[in-house]
Amino acid sequence: MMPELADLYQELLLDHYRRPRNRRRLDDANHTAEGHNPLCGDHVHIYLKVEEDVVTDVTFEGGGCAISTASASVMTETLRGKTLAEAKTIFKQVHAMLTGQSVEFREDPHLRKLEVFSGVCRYPARVKCATLAWHTFEAALDEKRGTVTTE
Repeated sequence: MMPELADLYQELLLDHYRRPRNRRRLDDANHTAEGHNPLCGDHVHIYLKVEEDVVTDVTFEGGGCAISTASASVMTETLRGKTLAEAKTIFKQVHAMLTGQSVEFREDPHLRKLEVFSGVCRYPARVKCATLAWHTFEAALDEKRGTVTTE
């Protein structure tokens, strides 16, 4: 990755950490799940409103490291307005990218910001931080009970 692009990605990540988008309780959510990363203490609660197979709103509460918070923030922006099928496909792409598989988001320029997390795969302990919100989102969609954990 070119140094200028790496700097831009780092800026985006820090911006979402310092000013997380959609960090609030969603009182009319019809899907929720809680997640915890015991390794570093990250915790997240995901709230979804799904209507007619579309994620009409997605928010989060919780706290954690910069990567965990930024990932949750970017995720909420990315998945709002997506169909359930699109959301599940994006989840699979993000998970593949975070675990070191080659993924390109060229087909949708809005998804390109997810590439900010592409370098996380080089730091195995941080992969759990970046995937926590995503796994919790998936658990909320699937209405799984209990706390999602990265362990």
